Amino acid sequence: MLLLHAPKPTRLLVLLVIVAGLSACSRPAPPPEPVRAVRTLTVSAQSAGSTQEFAADVRARTESRLGFRVGGKMTSRSADLGDRVKAGQVLARLDPADLKLGQDAARAALRSAEASHALAAAELRRFKELKDQGFISGAELERRETSLLAAASQLDQARAQVGVQGNQAGYAVLLAPAAGIVTAVEAEPGAVLATGAPVLRLAHDGPRDAVFSVPEDAVAAFRALEGRAGTLQVRPWGSTALLPATVREVAAAADPTTRTFAVKADLGNTPVQLGQTLTVLVPGPRAEGVAKIPLSALFQSQGRSAVWLVDEASMTVRVQPVAVAGADANSVVIAGGLSPGQQVVTAGVHVLSPGQKVKLYAAPAAAAPAASR
Repeated sequence: MLLLHAPKPTRLLVLLVIVAGLSACSRPAPPPEPVRAVRTLTVSAQSAGSTQEFAADVRARTESRLGFRVGGKMTSRSADLGDRVKAGQVLARLDPADLKLGQDAARAALRSAEASHALAAAELRRFKELKDQGFISGAELERRETSLLAAASQLDQARAQVGVQGNQAGYAVLLAPAAGIVTAVEAEPGAVLATGAPVLRLAHDGPRDAVFSVPEDAVAAFRALEGRAGTLQVRPWGSTALLPATVREVAAAADPTTRTFAVKADLGNTPVQLGQTLTVLVPGPRAEGVAKIPLSALFQSQGRSAVWLVDEASMTVRVQPVAVAGADANSVVIAGGLSPGQQVVTAGVHVLSPGQKVKLYAAPAAAAPAASR
């Protein structure tokens, strides 16, 4: 109300101040969107082959769990984990006292059977003389012959028992059945062991296998490779050398825990160590006429894999959906959506928008060496 009654010059001055304040509160116009520099790759028709990789470890073809053939208390063990042993080498011993007593008892029983047999034989000779003189009947002589046969059988039994007890006394010493390496120790001195309880695990010298697991959908392919020499390649951990291998065995049943199937590949005479880690390479079929681009060129657009294509006429980018067929080393194999000669953005794909202006990235020139003074 006061402004209405104010002089006209004053009203004009106040209106100019209000307009200036409103102008100061308005937002400034947004700056033009920058032209981004992008790295590109020219699409070309190539061939690609998929290679599957599996982690494996080296195991002996034959690995035995060794135990005593008799029960008893183990008094000593002369082999430890990782030791290399020779065939016939002593690995462990049992307390032989009870076994020796059993052997002595069998020998005593043998001497008794021998005495009984000698007595029965002597009586048969005397009764034959009496029968010839007519003092006894034929039935009495037959009884003496039967007694001699029974004594002979008891003598054979006693001799066999002596052999059994002698073998059991020898079983108190655990010997290495073959040359190899001790891969596990399962009993310590002082333990009372049952017959056959495992004491050591021995990996025999000889052929070596690469053992790895494969999923259910790959079992059929490995069964088709079984027995075909040189179908696999293995690469020792930390090495670039590729060594040949052959699928020797595919498990008939899946592991109940992992639901995978164990595969054993024969390494032949490949110089590897037990327990060494290997990478098993399984080459797949090669595809022709496909495109390969870096993984960094891919992004997701509306739930599909896509790339940015550069329009060289307008120097703008647009989204191009593609069909991914797999991977080949560090590249992605594109089975559809790209044509030879197109320019694909390979870096910075997540900061672009459709129709955005771009320019090709140029690496900075190397600094000239400083002039010598």
